[in-house]
Amino acid sequence: MMRQIGPVELVPDTPGTDEALRVCVHPGPTCCTSKMEDSYMAAVRSETQQKMQSYSFELKYLIAGHTRAYQETFESLVSFTYNLTSSLFDSAYSAVATDCRPLVLQLFGDIKRHLSGDSNSSLDNTVRRFYNDLFPLVYRRLLNPGIGHMSLQTYPSTSTTHDDCLRLTRQDVSPFGPHPRLLVSSLSRALRAGRALSRLLRLAGEVVNATEKATLSRECGRGLVRMQYCSHCRGLTLIRPCTGLCVNIMRGCLVGVSELGAPWGSLVVLLQRLAVTLATSSNHNSLELALLAVRNHVNDAILHAQLHGPRITATVEKVCGPQAAGPMMTNAKPSTYHITTSVTSAALLTSERSSVTSPPSVGPVAYQRLQLQSRRLFPLKGSRGDKSRSLKKLSREFEGSIQRYQWFFSELPEMLCESEMEVEQHTCWSGQDVAESYAGRVVGSTLKAQRENPEMTVRNTDPVLKGAKQKLEQITQELLVELGWASKARGRVEEEEGGSAQTDRGSGNDCDDEDGCEASGEENGDETADSSSGRSPEMKNVAPPPPRRPIPPHHLSPPQVAVRGSAHTMTVEPLPLTLVTLLLLLLSTWEPR
Repeated sequence: MMRQIGPVELVPDTPGTDEALRVCVHPGPTCCTSKMEDSYMAAVRSETQQKMQSYSFELKYLIAGHTRAYQETFESLVSFTYNLTSSLFDSAYSAVATDCRPLVLQLFGDIKRHLSGDSNSSLDNTVRRFYNDLFPLVYRRLLNPGIGHMSLQTYPSTSTTHDDCLRLTRQDVSPFGPHPRLLVSSLSRALRAGRALSRLLRLAGEVVNATEKATLSRECGRGLVRMQYCSHCRGLTLIRPCTGLCVNIMRGCLVGVSELGAPWGSLVVLLQRLAVTLATSSNHNSLELALLAVRNHVNDAILHAQLHGPRITATVEKVCGPQAAGPMMTNAKPSTYHITTSVTSAALLTSERSSVTSPPSVGPVAYQRLQLQSRRLFPLKGSRGDKSRSLKKLSREFEGSIQRYQWFFSELPEMLCESEMEVEQHTCWSGQDVAESYAGRVVGSTLKAQRENPEMTVRNTDPVLKGAKQKLEQITQELLVELGWASKARGRVEEEEGGSAQTDRGSGNDCDDEDGCEASGEENGDETADSSSGRSPEMKNVAPPPPRRPIPPHHLSPPQVAVRGSAHTMTVEPLPLTLVTLLLLLLSTWEPR
């Protein structure tokens, strides 16, 4: 009646014998009927699933909240740098500004999809398409403004055919020099961690949902009824099941969940490391600075085309043929855009570089200017006037929060049993009778160990959970390869560094194991990576941190992780960009002539 399992009319007035009982069979008198047993069977399944959902609620909320927070932060950073890059055309290349705006919008839209973990996204294709579409505009408006300033209106079919030829031959003509390749390299390196984190967070949410939707087998239901309600049929409504009995039955019921334990632990360690990477990234792999540098890469590409204008024009005319000149506008000024000599090109290049990418002096005035600029980069205010949080602060918070759930699925059966053992008793229910302790053998949680379970027969796992395990292992391994960590991890993240993510977290340095040192390992091998990080090779074999059991949700307040921002106007707390950070960014694109 208290648990609202069924109507009181089902309970007999006096004990009797019901030969139709299938689970709570007892030779003596019983208080149960077959209909009561059916009600118990439905009740235990519902109660167990509700308990699983209550324990996973905080984890589910943590993942969903940070998935949303990261997505909004990424969108805000992309929106800010999109506006910054668009302003380059408005200020320096007004002749193509209007036509370039859709190209820039598509470029950053594709970058945003790439960061969100879109499986069909390719930065190489994105950058290639952008420069292919940019080339006809630069060729007609900047390199040769006299040949068809109005050709699109006067000779639309001819101009379209010529533009198509320019797009198809752009990579062979190479009007933008090495800058498209440099942009792909810069973005690929810097966006790698953010993209992997987005994919893993989405996968983690799918796994948690799969465990909540997993069905409990009929054999599991019979075991749960025998553990929780068969004692009621004997009139023992307050006695608790023996710990060993509960562990055996819960492990048998949740064997599919327990099988997720090892790959889930690997996923959590990888999430921690990615969060540390975003929180401690150095200049050459900082996501924010790489997005900020898109403007410089595009500018350098256009300047390269202007510098080599005569060569590009000669090559294009050989391949695509000369473009028919359209009527010139009366107020057109070809000399503004057309470069006739290499001296003029060099002068323009030098002037433009000095105004955009040349490193400033480190005097007091320049230092103050750089500090002011760093405070203006990537502002992101929270809603309702809450204090804003940067990407690095968000990542540090997430790295500390997700750590507690590394062993969640491995320990879930024991956690569910703990809720049944709240009252200490000298006797317990063994599944058949009252006993001082459980006499059976407690088996392990793996599928192989469950074949010896004395309380229930376990033949296989739930197909939904089996599929979730395979997907976990597959995607985790794919990301290790993409990140360049597979050679060190050897397919298993938990063996790679164990608890290093937790250890490195408190270093407080701008460059530690997970930023610049990680990138150097990609290029120079494992030994270089270990050496540059300052960590001895023996650190690879550090044992993982001891398991931390999640606190039941009713003991904790919901984590506040939502970061809200507009995709068009950016409101971000100033990132801790130092003078050295900005100087290194500027120096990376400065090539003295």
